[in-house]
Amino acid sequence: MGQCICSLIWVVLRAILKLYKLVIRLPDESIPSEIRNNPRFYPYFKDCIGALNGTHVRASVPLNIQGRFRSRKGGTTQNVLAAITFDLKFSYVLAGKYYLADAGYGIRNGFITPYRGVRYHLKEFSAQGPENAKELFNLRHSSLRITIERVFGILKKRFRVLDAEPFWNFQTQVDIVLACCIIHNHIMGVDPSDLLNQGLYEEPESDLIMSTLTEREER
Repeated sequence: MGQCICSLIWVVLRAILKLYKLVIRLPDESIPSEIRNNPRFYPYFKDCIGALNGTHVRASVPLNIQGRFRSRKGGTTQNVLAAITFDLKFSYVLAGKYYLADAGYGIRNGFITPYRGVRYHLKEFSAQGPENAKELFNLRHSSLRITIERVFGILKKRFRVLDAEPFWNFQTQVDIVLACCIIHNHIMGVDPSDLLNQGLYEEPESDLIMSTLTEREER
């Protein structure tokens, strides 16, 4: 019976993965409504189509290669690189593989990074709003980019399997991450209110902080 169930899971997984190109798609070049309709971000980020970041998902790999997958917290994980659009959907997912990169992401065509050496993380502004143009840019950048952290949080709350100890082979572990992203996008496309129904929606910290800015800080 157990072998039969595993075979069925594999069949369903293969079927879901075939939907990747249909459900996870790069955005078009139009201005996202989340930016166009928000004076905090428009016109400053009018050419921004999404956010990019990585997250770690628990992984089980053979002992002889565990060094490659060792995380800073000591466990073994697979590093998942993803890009999202501001309607909380994945537009690109790379799981099980990696690119070499410098600390953070360097400035290059197609990437806009915050000013270095200037307050950036939202909690740094909780006591006092931005005091100059660079800090204001970093605050708005952070409050927009945090969308991808929300998507990762929603994904892991929605699919608890991503935080469980895996017992499949590593390629299947990779496929499960991709399948979860595909199902997430499908749900967001047909029923975005599902976030509320499942208790997955949380008020973005960026909104709570940005709403406290005074007129002087907004200038």
